[in-house]
Amino acid sequence: MAAMDPDLRIDALAPHHDRAGFSCGIDDLDRYLATQAGQDVRRKANGVFVVTASARPETVLGYYTLCATALEPGAVPAAARKHIPRYPLVSATLLGRLAVSTTCQGTGLGAILLADALRRAYASATTIGSCMVVVDALNTRAAAFYATHGFMQLPDSMRLVLPMVVVGKLVL
Repeated sequence: MAAMDPDLRIDALAPHHDRAGFSCGIDDLDRYLATQAGQDVRRKANGVFVVTASARPETVLGYYTLCATALEPGAVPAAARKHIPRYPLVSATLLGRLAVSTTCQGTGLGAILLADALRRAYASATTIGSCMVVVDALNTRAAAFYATHGFMQLPDSMRLVLPMVVVGKLVL
């Protein structure tokens, strides 16, 4: 997993973070941070985590969201099924959004955010129960990013999964 630059911080979204000033080049992701993320945090619908530079703690360089979800076992790729219980629904952690500011794209910041998200998901898995991390890639480029980090793509879908057993090997 990616190493964290000591000049960067990843914290839960807070009122001092400049959400409106963030732009990653994808309107839906920009709009979510500017208009919906604060409400989701207050309602406990999503955990929203932002990366900032220590020198400018109000400027959001990137963000991601985490929340609980569930999948039908049949939707899980065969290679991952051995890591899940035989329940009607399998508990999972949804990495709902991950975005990097246009000024920081190509610097490895996405991998740093993903590593932090996986660490948090793994740490919470024993408390709330989660067999895997799930992402819904916006496009083929995003799907390739997650596949590079070990995620397995579901057939005929932009959804990818990473069993928590594998996450544990990556983050420990």
